[in-house]
Amino acid sequence: MPDHRPPLNKIPEPRTGPSIEKTVPPETPRQRLDRYLADSGLSFTRSRIQTLIRSGAVRVNDDVVLKTGWTIEPGDRITAFAPNETPTEMQPEDIPLDIRFEDEFLLVVNKPPGMVVHPACGHRSATLVNALLYHSDRLSHANEAARPGIVHRLDMDTSGLLVVAKRDDIHAALSAQLAERVMTRRYDAVVWGIPRFPEGRIEAPIGRHPTHRQRMAVVDTGHRKHAITYYRVMETFVCCTLLSLKLETGRTHQIRVHLAHIGHPVFGDPVYEGRTRAINRLSPVLRRQMETVLDSLPRQALHASTLAFVHPATGERIEVHAPPPDDMMQTIRRLREN
Repeated sequence: MPDHRPPLNKIPEPRTGPSIEKTVPPETPRQRLDRYLADSGLSFTRSRIQTLIRSGAVRVNDDVVLKTGWTIEPGDRITAFAPNETPTEMQPEDIPLDIRFEDEFLLVVNKPPGMVVHPACGHRSATLVNALLYHSDRLSHANEAARPGIVHRLDMDTSGLLVVAKRDDIHAALSAQLAERVMTRRYDAVVWGIPRFPEGRIEAPIGRHPTHRQRMAVVDTGHRKHAITYYRVMETFVCCTLLSLKLETGRTHQIRVHLAHIGHPVFGDPVYEGRTRAINRLSPVLRRQMETVLDSLPRQALHASTLAFVHPATGERIEVHAPPPDDMMQTIRRLREN
């Protein structure tokens, strides 16, 4: 049977930066290369991935592919070379940090809401990485060039605890704890509505939204990842609930997607139905009351409150706590008053 796929291009291997390697799983259907990479968790938009492909920065089975529509198949080995960050994107900046634990091997920082974790398109400065570079002259480089020290991430408008590695071996050990689910991550969240049960387990696969590619969603087909979230009711209000949540897996936007999936989106979340759509479901009287509370919080009410792990160097169990920041605490107080 003839092969109708477009020809490969034999050109020198690009040396643009750190490589990202993926092998297409056996159950993956044949699909476009750019779509597969966009769905596979890379921190690039689909248009950025298409640019990388056209520039010769992506190889399939050791051959450079320049066509974004190249069809990938199960077993294909894909290597993408991410561009190096320029020095101006990685400058140390004197930004105050709320350090909750630190030694010569690692630190735990309480990230404020509104701060991006690492430089990316549209956020070249004032990131957590810029602040960390000023704070410490020693950070791991086991991750991509733009993410020194970063073991895991939080969304820009999610506040809370992150562990940062200062050495590559510490970084690898902490990453292994994440993968093996040894690291404990707990969150506080205000959600719309009152869950039927005081505690529960949400198990639903997460992948890229089929039409809104910048969003994630619970999906039954295509490239998706197993995801589990546990929740427990801490306090109930008139039409909202304060939850404590624990991640068993750590998918992109996992808590936000899972809570929206069960009909309890995070209060204030503009992406996953936690603002306009949620408040429009209320009665006129209740809507007027809640609009005032909602307007006072310009982000999702989600905070990473507890981080626990085994210290890779000492074997000690480290557990760090941080209460929600003032904006979220003010929202909780207003909900109590209502």
